[in-house]
Amino acid sequence: MTRTGAPRDGDLTVAIAAPLAAEHVQLIEDAEPRLRVLYEPDLLPPMRFPADFSGDPAFTRGPAEQERFNALVDSAEALYGVPDVDPHALKRVVGANPRLRWVHTMAAGGGGLVKSAGLSAQDLSRVTFTTSAGVHGAPLAEFALFGLLAGAKHLPRLRDLQSRREWPDRWPMGQLAGSTVLILGLGGIGAVLAEYLQALGVRTIGSNRSGRAVPGIDELVPLDELASVLPRVDAIVSTLPGTAATDGLLGAEVFAAVPPGVTVVNVGRGTVIDESALLNALDSGAVGFAALDVFAVEPLPPSSPLWSHPRVLASPHTAALTLSEEKRIAELFARNASAILDGRTPANIVDTDHFY
Repeated sequence: MTRTGAPRDGDLTVAIAAPLAAEHVQLIEDAEPRLRVLYEPDLLPPMRFPADFSGDPAFTRGPAEQERFNALVDSAEALYGVPDVDPHALKRVVGANPRLRWVHTMAAGGGGLVKSAGLSAQDLSRVTFTTSAGVHGAPLAEFALFGLLAGAKHLPRLRDLQSRREWPDRWPMGQLAGSTVLILGLGGIGAVLAEYLQALGVRTIGSNRSGRAVPGIDELVPLDELASVLPRVDAIVSTLPGTAATDGLLGAEVFAAVPPGVTVVNVGRGTVIDESALLNALDSGAVGFAALDVFAVEPLPPSSPLWSHPRVLASPHTAALTLSEEKRIAELFARNASAILDGRTPANIVDTDHFY
């Protein structure tokens, strides 16, 4: 369906540029009646699963359909999603549509896509980009907790014993209570995880860019001073975005400084971990277990030794996906639309200096 009525004073015209169920389009319209929503579902790739904002890769548009789609997004002041999740398409629409002033990038880490578009400084100052950061906080915090528990309870050893149907003498498992966990990044994921761990009696050390105190964090440390706390940690959880400052942050020096057998969990971006250094640390015992939902290259190549390492739990970047994700992002978009229409600052604006 397409809303074609003449816009009223104060309206904001939004084009749905990513696959979205009709019920969630309706949710957006009901939540913010001042929106004029342009929605042509036949021009969008079908979803393969809930919250599949890329859609079926086999989907194509003919020349006439592509012309219609371009006209749709070029007529809007705001976009729900980056067209085809393609930086080149983003660059095209920003250049072709001088009325465009807001793009919601869907992913929590949408800053990387904006950076890849290579937009000019003028374009970056004209268009506000927002992300879905925070929507995935609870699911990813749960996966991080799952990884921490799997490391503490020696999941690889249990799997090995079960596969061999072996009943050994009793041996002590680890315990999260009383342990120390370093959380890198204290946004939506890290803050929720800190609350979970506090309830379990875990001491938490946190690091964030702002230095802002976060409930559940016992101790704050700047990223450039991590070396001072590494000898005291039993586990490290990264929720960090992929930026120049975080690239390879968890590397050989970090793994050499932690107590032997540390657990490593990554639910941020794969580039934060030097995967070669991690494999060496796993082989040496410096790292006892790694639970990874993200990787430097995705999909993880079949040749990667991370697939078969006995002390690695590899999740195919799916820990954030829940049946309610699509609805929560639509609700976030509606709240941000209200903020923009009321002259307030929307949530999750992309920092276009660091693209975070």
